[in-house]
Amino acid sequence: MSTMEVVDSFLFSLSKAFSSPIAIFIQIQGCLICLILSLGWVLAAYVRNREIKQMKDSAKAGNSFSFLCHDINELEHSYQASLPRVSVVMPLKGFGEHNLHNWRSQITSLYGGPLEFLFIVESTEDPAYRAVSRLLSDFKDHVEAQVIVAGLSTTCSQKIHNQLVGVENMHPETKYVLFLDDDVRLHPGSIGALTAEMLKNPEIFIQTGYPLDLPSGSLGSYCIYEYHMPCSMGFATGGKTFFLWGGCMMMHADDFRCDRHGVLSGLRDGGYSDDMTLAALAGAHKLLITSPPVAVFPHPLASDLSFSRYWNYLRKQTFVLESYISRVNWIMNRALFSVHCYLSWGFAAPYFMAVVHIAAALRIYAQGYAREETVFVSKGLLLVACLAACTFVELFSMWNLTRVEVRLCNMLSPEAPRLSLGSYNWVLVFVAMVVDNFLYPISAMRSHFSQSINWSGIRYHLKDGKIYKIDRSKDMGPLYTDLGGKHLGKKGAPQKASFLGSLCRSLAQWRRPKKYDI
Repeated sequence: MSTMEVVDSFLFSLSKAFSSPIAIFIQIQGCLICLILSLGWVLAAYVRNREIKQMKDSAKAGNSFSFLCHDINELEHSYQASLPRVSVVMPLKGFGEHNLHNWRSQITSLYGGPLEFLFIVESTEDPAYRAVSRLLSDFKDHVEAQVIVAGLSTTCSQKIHNQLVGVENMHPETKYVLFLDDDVRLHPGSIGALTAEMLKNPEIFIQTGYPLDLPSGSLGSYCIYEYHMPCSMGFATGGKTFFLWGGCMMMHADDFRCDRHGVLSGLRDGGYSDDMTLAALAGAHKLLITSPPVAVFPHPLASDLSFSRYWNYLRKQTFVLESYISRVNWIMNRALFSVHCYLSWGFAAPYFMAVVHIAAALRIYAQGYAREETVFVSKGLLLVACLAACTFVELFSMWNLTRVEVRLCNMLSPEAPRLSLGSYNWVLVFVAMVVDNFLYPISAMRSHFSQSINWSGIRYHLKDGKIYKIDRSKDMGPLYTDLGGKHLGKKGAPQKASFLGSLCRSLAQWRRPKKYDI
């Protein structure tokens, strides 16, 4: 037999195997996953669209400031003067291309009540310290803000440590504390909208929002956009949700002062992920988390976001499932781990099977084979056609939700540069969907077996779901953060690590994690 005959024989054997009942089930399951995601994005787009309609109706009724509030009477001085004090706490790490724009959007908020901004850095050597200090000096007569040096964390992640130091330093009269990531780009009325919901319903434990990723053009940036999109439907409920994003969380300040529900101790004593810890506490105590429809924030990704940095980001995201605060929380995380891994490979596998079916059909068309081969290949092509149709519906739904959120963001920030869908490459979005879902289970299993993670040069070790050991080294970790490409202020030449090299190191350390960068 010639080499091509051997290849053809193997190809037809695979195509025949992928036409078996189990394989057909897997491919139909992939189609169903596409359709379920599509339905979720359709519902999310409906909620965002409803908010756009309300803003338009308010503008037609004479409210030129509908991007701030629907009821123009809320802009009266008497109402604004009665608004409670809000403290905005932002833990900083490194300095990147989008930080100044993001920070300006935060400190130039049009919230009418007392407002203070607390920028928290680990040390004065952090590049963010000098950059934010210069920015605040330009606004010193207009903004109540300060930069606080938190020092090194010893019992929790550095981000949580910075947040808690911010809470310790907030104004005594602060009623609400808003935690923001430094890569969040706020709208002028965001703080006012979050505060209004807290005042309307005092039972709210946390208010949250979600980012709208703006890919920079690299495959890594599209993988991050695709990773976030399925979660976006959980934040576009217009009200109650079970999801929580650590990049935007408004809470009652007294919850920290009094350590209600173990909020302070739960984060401080071994906490790794702020949002997962607080979401677990909310679930345990049946507390309310809400996400208003206007809480969607532009999130520009770094222009040089490489695939290896995407992999590092994915590793940190899957690692959060290894942290927990109780037995019930552990069970929930294990269930989420199992379901997510199953669905991820259940989504990616049909595309591999589709490639085999198409390749087999092309060989039959080019060479001509007996009817026996064409029967199962024809069945495979029918499955390919179904998968293609469902994929088109999924991509269209994703495009539609992104279009609606871009439009909403433009309306909420009329003074900002206009966002556009023109920069999105939908071929790369499709590739990112397959790649991200294929890699997720690998990253999740690596996190499960290692029980340690390198986060911006700090390696955290977990035991019983909590941080018990923290390793720091000047030579450990990357020079830049994953999403924003922020320089971390480390000396020395950048390490040019490829994604494959990173993945190989992960596999090599599968059973015995070492103190190297991942």
